[in-house]
Amino acid sequence: MTGTYGWNPMPHFVDVCCPSCGSKAIFEFAEISKIHLKSDVPYFQESEIFDYELFQDSCGHKWHGAVFYAGLHGGSVESIKDLPVGYTPENWAHSRYLMRNHGLDIGSVNCSSCGLAQKHNLDWPADAYFTIQYKGQELWAFNQESAIDLRDFIDGVDRNVDAFKWRNFLLHIPSLFKNRGAREYVVKHLNRLLKC
Repeated sequence: MTGTYGWNPMPHFVDVCCPSCGSKAIFEFAEISKIHLKSDVPYFQESEIFDYELFQDSCGHKWHGAVFYAGLHGGSVESIKDLPVGYTPENWAHSRYLMRNHGLDIGSVNCSSCGLAQKHNLDWPADAYFTIQYKGQELWAFNQESAIDLRDFIDGVDRNVDAFKWRNFLLHIPSLFKNRGAREYVVKHLNRLLKC
């Protein structure tokens, strides 16, 4: 998808197709915190709950980071204990905003159908569960809640975005999908995905 639709801020959790069984699964973005002191690096390298990475910023500067996959550790930062001085579990908590503290598409995927729980590199929107093709273009939604808003918005007569929780997302839907001719097709296919 091109244009503004492809640049929506993403929630911390998105519904994806399970890489193992194809059912609906949940992808949760990992959180990364900078390791401030080189003397702390061994702690994170040896940790069972963190992944240590050496990152490089856009200017070429390298920095040490600790990656936490909450989806593989009970879904919260409560499993983080006994940190070196200067760190708190909240350093790896999700922001209350729809943005990540890094530009990476790494996280974990959990599938309730087959039990898969593993690290995953998100390929969005190719991994999206709520996705349909229409006239050579792709329409997707982040999760079930945004898919319901998308369906109801497309099916609506007045299409007042202010009536929807996902209004910022709905503002960026390509006009092809908002045409009267696309309405029946889009609503039918979204309903089919929502029933699964």
